[in-house]
Amino acid sequence: MRGVMVSKIFDSVDAALADIRDGATIMIGGFGTAGQPVELIDGLIRHGARDLTIVNNNAGNGEVGLALLIKSGFVRKIICSFPRQTDSQIFDETYRAGKIELEVVPQGNLAERIRAAGAGIGGFFTPTGYGTLLAEGKETRTIDGRDYVFESPLRADYALIKAHRADRLGNLVYRKTARNFGPVMATAAATTIVQVPAIVELGQLDPENVITPGIFVNRVVLIEKEAE
Repeated sequence: MRGVMVSKIFDSVDAALADIRDGATIMIGGFGTAGQPVELIDGLIRHGARDLTIVNNNAGNGEVGLALLIKSGFVRKIICSFPRQTDSQIFDETYRAGKIELEVVPQGNLAERIRAAGAGIGGFFTPTGYGTLLAEGKETRTIDGRDYVFESPLRADYALIKAHRADRLGNLVYRKTARNFGPVMATAAATTIVQVPAIVELGQLDPENVITPGIFVNRVVLIEKEAE
């Protein structure tokens, strides 16, 4: 409609997360704590949706963010590439108690499965994981004398990611390694929700630096004072 200003900015985290339902599949950006959308995760805990399937690179650090979400009992299953490290005690305890399911995916395969979903690709063959427990039940094929295993796309109902700057249309730029899984997750989710420490006017983001175009972003929340 002529004269209507399009804006994807939400007034609060809680408003942006309000329609997340029990049983949803949610991708959460971050490489460990780098780029993890902690305030969005805290909002998800307040929201209280249960039986969630979480897609993330690891399974939480310490007792904040993703680890706290797991500790709160809201996660039914986690799909990740690195479930254990020195400060993954919350996941370890929960998994050993039989309270969470785990699907391990090699990191490159994880990124490519997410990217395939966003690109509309029906899957791909990779040598990574062939001949291991990770390939059980999956199609295999020999191509040019090398053995491969088929991996399917990985989609989500929601993606929760963190960026460095956004405009009201949802165009995003990232800060260094905080970029990690955010761009591919934004393309693979039905609804992408982003937290940023600053929102700028249209035209203030250099188009050459925009990594995630606004077409892949549904909701933006300003978090001026982010968790350390």
